[in-house]
Amino acid sequence: MKRVRLNSQARKAFRGSSRGFTLIEVVIAMLLLGIIGVAVLSSLSYASAVLISVDRRATAESLAKTQMEYIKSQTYNSTLVGNQTTYLKITGIAPGYSICSVNVNNQTANCGLNDRVIAIPWDSGNNRIANNDTGLQKIRLVVSYDIVRYNTTTRGSELIQKQFTLTDYKRNPEA
Repeated sequence: MKRVRLNSQARKAFRGSSRGFTLIEVVIAMLLLGIIGVAVLSSLSYASAVLISVDRRATAESLAKTQMEYIKSQTYNSTLVGNQTTYLKITGIAPGYSICSVNVNNQTANCGLNDRVIAIPWDSGNNRIANNDTGLQKIRLVVSYDIVRYNTTTRGSELIQKQFTLTDYKRNPEA
């Protein structure tokens, strides 16, 4: 049988006379790992907060589009009260969200669950409110929702109210 001969460095390593890490090298390595770990964890925390915020906005957008399609599926209402008409709201709105509409005075109104959505007769030629219903109604929906954000000044969480606005038009199919 052939005998294997190790070179001098390998022999020293197996004999136990190899040089290890110094205390300074270990401390520097741990410091670098700590800095990298803090950076990774803080970026993950920020990405999580952004993901939650984007998810809340996407839900608000989806609610607004669903409400608008629901209005378009309803029978055209040409009966005006105070130069505006109303349509039914969708049911089953997720908690933390509210659907409002904008009235003729350009104010947000009808934010309750049982309220109706306001539609305003619209003059498309002059791009303004029409005095009577001409077969076109402008509907502006505002979906309000809250997000939680960490305030670095007060070192606490705070609720920030956000809004998503969607504007569309409903046509009278008979006009």
